[in-house]
Amino acid sequence: MPKMIFVNLPVTDLNRATAFYEAVGAVKNPQFSDETASCMVFSETIFAMLLTHNKFRQFTPKPIADARTSNQVLFCLSADSRSEVDDIVAKAPAAGGVADPSPKDEYSFMYGRSFEDPDGHMWGVNWMDLGAAPLQPEMANA
Repeated sequence: MPKMIFVNLPVTDLNRATAFYEAVGAVKNPQFSDETASCMVFSETIFAMLLTHNKFRQFTPKPIADARTSNQVLFCLSADSRSEVDDIVAKAPAAGGVADPSPKDEYSFMYGRSFEDPDGHMWGVNWMDLGAAPLQPEMANA
């Protein structure tokens, strides 16, 4: 069985956050969702667990950071093409998020853009030509 990743995110409005992630391409898994959490599936191995603040606090004694004013992590999803990167990021503003909060990554073998969800969690979306990547000296200068 392949390893899976479950990214747990505190959200201020579960319904709004769920609708946002559905708009950018994730699918809600009702088996692991309730009134305190939505399990959003990006692929067979990548899941975003959207948790109300009260639910999130059950897993950590640390304060919940405001992702609009600080960053602890950056998430990145792969895309199959440059156009898929653009399509995903373009959906963010209409769903209540922000498109391109950070500069685009543009190399001959890689293209990336980013979006923020309504709670300020930043996600990168990148396409890469893995076969060409090791041959590109520009990445060493990035």
